[in-house]
Amino acid sequence: MSNSSSRTPSTSSSPGLGGPAAKKRKASSITSVSDNQNDPEEEPCKTFRNHAHQFRIPELFEENVIAKIFRVASRSMKESLVFSQVNGVPLSYPETVPQNGANAGTYEFRDPEFWTCGFFPGSLYALLERSVKYPQSISVGSDVSSIPVRELRTQIRSLCKSWSRSLHSMAFRTDTHDIGFIVMPALRRDWELTGNEQSLRSIIQAARSLATRYVPSSGAIRSWDCLIKKEITVTDQTENSLVIIDSLCNLDLLYYASAHAGDNSLADIATSHARTLLKTHLRPENSIIVPTSGYQGQLYSTCHVANIEPATGNLKWRWTAQGYANESTWARGQAWAILGYAQTYMWTKDTTFLDTACGVAEYFLHRLDTSPPCVEVERGASAQDMFGARKSTKGRHVPLWDFDAPVDPSDPLRDSSAGVIAANGLLILSQALMALGQVSLSRRFSTAAIDIVRDTIDLCLATEKAQFFSDGTDIRVDDLGLGITFDAILKNGTANNNQNARRRYWNHGLVYGDYYLIEFGNRLLDLGLV
Repeated sequence: MSNSSSRTPSTSSSPGLGGPAAKKRKASSITSVSDNQNDPEEEPCKTFRNHAHQFRIPELFEENVIAKIFRVASRSMKESLVFSQVNGVPLSYPETVPQNGANAGTYEFRDPEFWTCGFFPGSLYALLERSVKYPQSISVGSDVSSIPVRELRTQIRSLCKSWSRSLHSMAFRTDTHDIGFIVMPALRRDWELTGNEQSLRSIIQAARSLATRYVPSSGAIRSWDCLIKKEITVTDQTENSLVIIDSLCNLDLLYYASAHAGDNSLADIATSHARTLLKTHLRPENSIIVPTSGYQGQLYSTCHVANIEPATGNLKWRWTAQGYANESTWARGQAWAILGYAQTYMWTKDTTFLDTACGVAEYFLHRLDTSPPCVEVERGASAQDMFGARKSTKGRHVPLWDFDAPVDPSDPLRDSSAGVIAANGLLILSQALMALGQVSLSRRFSTAAIDIVRDTIDLCLATEKAQFFSDGTDIRVDDLGLGITFDAILKNGTANNNQNARRRYWNHGLVYGDYYLIEFGNRLLDLGLV
């Protein structure tokens, strides 16, 4: 591991976590919470019942979640264009489920080289993990034909092996920085659940493949070899090094492999990359009103793409390939930064990264809170929570696809995947802050994570649900409503709506949106919050 991993965190000198910068900002801010209000850290939990209810999102653990993933996995293995009937490996992987058009409701597949290929095998393994560690969270089948968890687990394990088989050869790829996204969701779980040494070897190999893209003079890992859009072309790697904000989430691979292989150079590369992006991708945001319970340090928005001069490490320019504009805040990019810097802190315990993650997270929450009123949708007079309280609207916590893009008041364009990615990062942040005794801020971020996922479920969960049936000899999945199918769990994802993109597509299910939704449920189980 890098030297920073041995540092002792000190919240007294960390901006925003109780140091001088925090005191100065708090004194000069007009907060949305009265300064006379009791400190949440001093308030005891009112009742265990209320505390448990705070984290209750039953839809995360419904049969529908497992059934949909199971059906796509088993059905696709019978399709010759998707799965090799000779070699038994995927020829393509699920990516999007259109909400409209001729293919509405059915997964569209991408080639194995595309960066999203690891998320569907990852979803299968996440469900396998849930069935192994938390079988009590799984209930499938009707009252008259219930399916034992062990039987379902056996079939899921078989699907996991089939869908992850080709990921091992991908570990040798040096043409992509997304190798962390490709191998970690599935192979890390395979190693940890089954002790499969091949999966650990592939993870270490993938990390070493990623390390070949590190440019020491710039202190960063090259994300893209080129950028070719309608309005810009960048192909010369001697003069340009393109780095995208998503890259922060591939650092987890380097840290994990470093710890297992005893190769400190991998962790050092990851830490160097994270430090470089502090300068190249973060844009300080000032004069923002933050609640007294919120993070009081520096807030940041993020850019999508930065071009770094390889020879000097100087920033040449910033761009966006998937957001609205170069100066706008692309919601999923901001979410990648929350998750990436939260993970980096957990590996290094360097509070620079914790402060950064908090600053990025607080800005994300600020943009949710200040989105136009049209993001709120009427629920209907009959909508109630489990305690009978009326809920009038939903959608406030489901992010717009880009926080600065024009909004159609009649149909605001969202990105549900950005919300659930951010929620995972917020939950990690909450853990980190609780360990440092920052109880109030920890609660703020955990509550925000729950609010985002609860609202995303309420607004974006596909109403076309699926369920298991068994005749005693076979397990099958049927639509809850006959012939009404939608393969993804969530709707309202936006992959890319940049006006100059070669392919613009939005309002669909996204494989990584579903993966991070399942991941969030597993995190709640790991923390004992449900």
